[in-house]
Amino acid sequence: MKRGLLVSSVLVASLALGAGLAQAEPHGHGPRPGDDRLDARFNHNHYYPARGYIVRDLPRERVIVERGHDRFFYSSGVWYAPRGPGFVVVGPPVGVFVPVLPAFYTTVWFGGMPYYYANDTYYLWRDSSQEYEVVDPPGAEQAASTQAPATDEVFVYPKNGQSPDLQARDQYECHKWASGETGFDPTQAGGGVPPDQTATKRAAYQRAMGACLEGRGYSVK
Repeated sequence: MKRGLLVSSVLVASLALGAGLAQAEPHGHGPRPGDDRLDARFNHNHYYPARGYIVRDLPRERVIVERGHDRFFYSSGVWYAPRGPGFVVVGPPVGVFVPVLPAFYTTVWFGGMPYYYANDTYYLWRDSSQEYEVVDPPGAEQAASTQAPATDEVFVYPKNGQSPDLQARDQYECHKWASGETGFDPTQAGGGVPPDQTATKRAAYQRAMGACLEGRGYSVK
């Protein structure tokens, strides 16, 4: 009888612990009926918790964004706002700035200008603040080019278990370094260089970008 009670107690405790961990586990890495949804716009094809979903705990790696008297928390493309004892998934207010893009963003070109898209949100790089601004949708989806030029695509894979936020930060820092070293910026039309220098400068940028990322523990294809 005592052994039966002991096993039951351990089982209940284990279930309670598992439920607590499940509630605190971050979302966005696969479908979960009832809370996660697939964002398939522009073939983005990534899962995010639905807006209005309430969580008890925030992801460990997050950015705090202030807007007037309001406070938001940003992590891997998901935005949270305080709600009672927990946090509710919300859409970000237009005009706020973040230092890094979501790790799984999709570049969308409108009129030659690159916008960065993830989770129903568009971001635009601002040189004046050296950050990304949340902006209104730039135009009709039919007017968008859903891919950056193929020669500018870089596929990066973490070799040391880096988190998505850390990967996004490393990619951004390596991009800024490679662009400064070579004078080529793939977020600008033609790389921001004369047409006769585009091919040479693009190749130099890709070499510099690859070397920087490999030095930080990533595999670059």
